Amino acid sequence: MSTIGLIGSGNIGSAIARLAVAAGHDVVLSNRRGPDSLSGLVAELGPRARAATPAEAAEAGDIVVVTVPLGAYQTVPVEPLRGKVVIDTNNYYPERDGNIPELDDESTTTSELLQAHLPESFVVKAFNNIFFLHIPELARPSGDPERSALAIAGDEEAAKAAVTTLLDSLGFDAHDVGPLAEGWRYQRDTPAYASLYFEPEPSGSADGMPGARRATGEDIKEQLQLAKRYRDM
Repeated sequence: MSTIGLIGSGNIGSAIARLAVAAGHDVVLSNRRGPDSLSGLVAELGPRARAATPAEAAEAGDIVVVTVPLGAYQTVPVEPLRGKVVIDTNNYYPERDGNIPELDDESTTTSELLQAHLPESFVVKAFNNIFFLHIPELARPSGDPERSALAIAGDEEAAKAAVTTLLDSLGFDAHDVGPLAEGWRYQRDTPAYASLYFEPEPSGSADGMPGARRATGEDIKEQLQLAKRYRDM
């Protein structure tokens, strides 16, 4: 099994870490507050998990997940990620990240920004368009008829193949959207963004949050086509 490094261990990072440990992977967790702040999560995850600095997590990971607020993407360590596959979960929220002109004018995309920051890494966009609570809820073993798919985009086929293999072990199929430049098609405020995985009606839970529903590759493809149609209008 692989070692998964996590730069950022919040809602998405911790959800991925839990699935990774359950699948038999080792995880190295990090965040901006330091390893001591992750002691509770490490204790929960057990002996396959340890806390480290972002640079150490980058160095240790066979595949590294970057799941920090987009405004902090330039703090991601470059040198230890050279030659590695990097999964980018980012979305752009100007109210949180500040305005980024090249995203505002749509001359690039979030994952292309990270790829430019990591020129010798192989960035693959994934996990950005699913609500973090739905990650463990929708994970299913290979062959399960209720298995969901996740969209991926990247410029290197070998990197996408590695991410596809990892997703399979975590409980998801992969739907290849194409190069990183196509990642806009499942970014925030597109039809393929989080609502694709929401039940259409609230679940009746205390918080009124809709439950998770399965989304196949064909479902994702349909929503991606809608995104393109809206942009072309």
